[in-house]
Amino acid sequence: MAKAISHSNLNAELSAFSDAPHWYVAYSGGIDSTALLQLVNSWCKANGQAPPLTALHINHGLQAQAADWENHCAWICRFLDVPFLALNVDVDPDGKGVESAARQARYARFEEQLEEGEVLFFGHHQDDQVETFFLRLLRGAGVDGLAAMPRQRELGKGLLLRPLLDYSRAQLEAYVEAQGLRYIEDPSNQDVSLDRNYLRQDVLPVLASRWPGYRQTITRAAGHLASVSGARESAVTIPQTCYSALGDPGLPGGVLKVDDQVQAALVLRGWLKSGGYQAPDQSVLDEFLRQLRASTGDARPQLNSGSYRLQRYKEAIYLLPEDPGPVDQELAIAPGGVIEIPGVGRISLRRTESEGIWLAADESLSLQWRDGGERCRLAGHKRSKSLKKVLQESGIPPWWRQRVPLLYLEEELLSLGSVGPCQSSRWGVSGQDAEAPWELVWEPTIASGYD
Repeated sequence: MAKAISHSNLNAELSAFSDAPHWYVAYSGGIDSTALLQLVNSWCKANGQAPPLTALHINHGLQAQAADWENHCAWICRFLDVPFLALNVDVDPDGKGVESAARQARYARFEEQLEEGEVLFFGHHQDDQVETFFLRLLRGAGVDGLAAMPRQRELGKGLLLRPLLDYSRAQLEAYVEAQGLRYIEDPSNQDVSLDRNYLRQDVLPVLASRWPGYRQTITRAAGHLASVSGARESAVTIPQTCYSALGDPGLPGGVLKVDDQVQAALVLRGWLKSGGYQAPDQSVLDEFLRQLRASTGDARPQLNSGSYRLQRYKEAIYLLPEDPGPVDQELAIAPGGVIEIPGVGRISLRRTESEGIWLAADESLSLQWRDGGERCRLAGHKRSKSLKKVLQESGIPPWWRQRVPLLYLEEELLSLGSVGPCQSSRWGVSGQDAEAPWELVWEPTIASGYD
């Protein structure tokens, strides 16, 4: 019979974070997160100096019962007298698979929610840790992957904490039953076509029949590997982050083209971790490093982890921004106007006190995008060049070139994103009486984590 647990079992772990400005519990309504919510809530009630607590529910909208599950979670929170916050996410599989896309969307939303120093608790337990170990082992993961889930890690401005990793699923089930709490049974948990469910229902029970203590031994092995991983990381010097012309964070490419692939992998993993990104699967990482060593000239090897992309450009490896797909809609913008475009960034027409584009207050301009064949003579330059050439010479990375905002007044091209103004009938140090000087300002949406 599983040993009973109570909120006092979490004293040491929760006390260490009692000075956080706010606590959140990731609450799906399942048995694991229900146990976690009640344990943390009970601890808060028993400790007067605990931070404010909120249950955070993510509605993926993937199941027909999604609205019912959200209502259930809200009802349980009213019963427990815990503030409840539900957040919706859009899940776009885009070749990654629904599970992976949902996880990516969920974690991105969590990051957006957490403010400086706030803590988000997850209900992952010992059985989850064991399943993660085996799934990664079967994918051929290295030492870092086999260390399984860390007890804590940074998440955006805050911290992700898993206080239940020492407790089994059976213990959490017994606790929820003893507390008389209702919980949600996700029907997808019975789908053995999913690897984790197959492992949980068909494989691990066989192991348990022969090795009843396998959870503890696997957890211990993962802990040893985590220690080895940590020691290796501490021995690696992470190069200083470099930046593209538009601010994309990157690593100097030379540090990854060394003959020692293990060392190169450690450097890349360490750099990604410093920005809050998970390392890619070992096989994906090995192939990327192989391509880097083998490629020459203008070749641009790319690594796609499913949640982020890396690409070589010139002499560095850059973390690419999210790709929202083609940007081709023509948009109107007036002097003083500001437009936010997903995957592009913040674009504004701002007053300037020096040379500028002279415009009347009621003039409406348009933002357009490369279509091919455009030409421009940059202000102060003698010759006109193709827009393709201008962007290349300005160091604009390839992944941005179709997303550089082009400012037009009727058919006349006035300015190119961050490159600068074009020589035009409106450019100069003076204009008409009813006009004022303006400049196009573009703040690209770059990958986060290395600000």
